[in-house]
Amino acid sequence: MSTTLAAYTTSSGEAFQFWVLGTVAVIGALCTVLMKKAMHSALCLAGTMIILAVFYLANGAYFLGIVQIVVYTGAIMMLFLFIVMLVGVTAADSLKETIKGQRWWAAACGLGFGILLIAGIGQASLTEFNGLGAANGAYGGNVEGLAALIFTKYVFAFEITGALLITAAVGAMVLTHRERTERARTQRELSEQRVREGKHVPPLPAPGVYARHNAVDIAGLLPDGTPAELTVMQTLRKRGQIRDVSTEALADLKALEQRSEERLGRDRDEEEASR
Repeated sequence: MSTTLAAYTTSSGEAFQFWVLGTVAVIGALCTVLMKKAMHSALCLAGTMIILAVFYLANGAYFLGIVQIVVYTGAIMMLFLFIVMLVGVTAADSLKETIKGQRWWAAACGLGFGILLIAGIGQASLTEFNGLGAANGAYGGNVEGLAALIFTKYVFAFEITGALLITAAVGAMVLTHRERTERARTQRELSEQRVREGKHVPPLPAPGVYARHNAVDIAGLLPDGTPAELTVMQTLRKRGQIRDVSTEALADLKALEQRSEERLGRDRDEEEASR
């Protein structure tokens, strides 16, 4: 009798867990759609998947919970994050629709799916609960029960799903593959092209002012005393992190070095006198 009542009642801990984590999951799902940056959307989707895994584990579906974390959150989402980072999708990318009316079609499809989902739940018979415990106990455990159903009753559906996934993976590789239309140029040909275009052929000059300093944020000086633009990184130049190499700055630096040498000389004389 207690087992039957447990299927129809919800404890306070389960209710608290559902409302708190369910709210966070819905917020994460909305942020996945509404975030402008692809990286933020991917992180919100990963958080939603982790919460779904917690729901599975809390309801005794241990296999689905572990698969949700390892396969979906741990593998697929991390792969998606790495692809986003490699591609470099930012908020500066164009948000213009490449297909006219695709947002309206997406909204219509989402609305239709929601109607079908609500209708299916409304027509479902919820008067009797079999309970996950009874289903797991029939085969000796949750993993054993899933394995027995997948490889016996639903084996054809499982194989067809696997074939569809393989077909989708092969199709994605075929669509993204690009045939090379011309022969790859050799290093010699690339060097000759740089010479013809008048670009900077030899390696870039090293940073630093003559033999005094070789810091990357100090521009080298040309024979006429002007700073050489090629001796410092463009990144440092855009950040404004290049140190001044004007005549006044070099004079101050030279005076500082002289004072340091004089100080060291006095310290050396005092040390010799003390001996």
